[in-house]
Amino acid sequence: MIHAKQYGSSGPNLIVIHGLFGNADNWHSIAQALAEQFTVYCVDLPNHGKSDNMMDATYPKMADEILDWAKANHVDSFYLLGHSMGGKVAMQMSAMALPEQIKKLIVVDIAPVDYQASHTRILDGLKAINNGDIHSRKEADALLSQYEPNLAVRQFLLKNLMKSEQGFKLSLSVDNIANSYATILKKPTIETAVTTPTLFIKGEHSDYIVAEHQKAITDRFSNASFKVISGAGHWLHAEKPVPFTSLVKRFLQ
Repeated sequence: MIHAKQYGSSGPNLIVIHGLFGNADNWHSIAQALAEQFTVYCVDLPNHGKSDNMMDATYPKMADEILDWAKANHVDSFYLLGHSMGGKVAMQMSAMALPEQIKKLIVVDIAPVDYQASHTRILDGLKAINNGDIHSRKEADALLSQYEPNLAVRQFLLKNLMKSEQGFKLSLSVDNIANSYATILKKPTIETAVTTPTLFIKGEHSDYIVAEHQKAITDRFSNASFKVISGAGHWLHAEKPVPFTSLVKRFLQ
């Protein structure tokens, strides 16, 4: 089961996919702005938010889940936007979808390449929270700070913290994510070049897309274009929401 949150009810369909450790709510403000012209669906990926768990979270399996959700909800054709890991899922979907099903694709600050592990300590910290006896957000932050020193990163991660009868737990299947992490780092499986008009948006200060990735992108996306948002890092939609939203609207229109 894939959980999705809808914004707006008129205009073309736009599916938005969050990144690793995120959820649909991360895109609330952007979705509200885009809902003026689109019917926006922000989805929770498997193992995230309110969607079901998935033990072996490969890109083809995650892409298949979102495509099945779209079919079940009569979202027959749509624009597609994915950030970071969600961008890889979106790229995978574009390789698996029916012709003309995805009208345009926006990939935010990720490339179709293999990445090096960089979340190992974060995963350890998230496991510590889920295995601990946590009674407040302050306690959770104090514990997580032993694994991740950056306050902004911790605040983002702790958006997954949910209160239950047993205290506080994360709305993440941390064990499934950890067990699938080596797969998550890999590039999506794209055997034939995708011809869908595709925009890759990079944050100026981010190293998730670098010049060496250009061939990997153009080999797999024959109709790709590129934009850079100045002064932004990997979380460019949160750091520069106005230029980001304007760029999305211009490309999709």
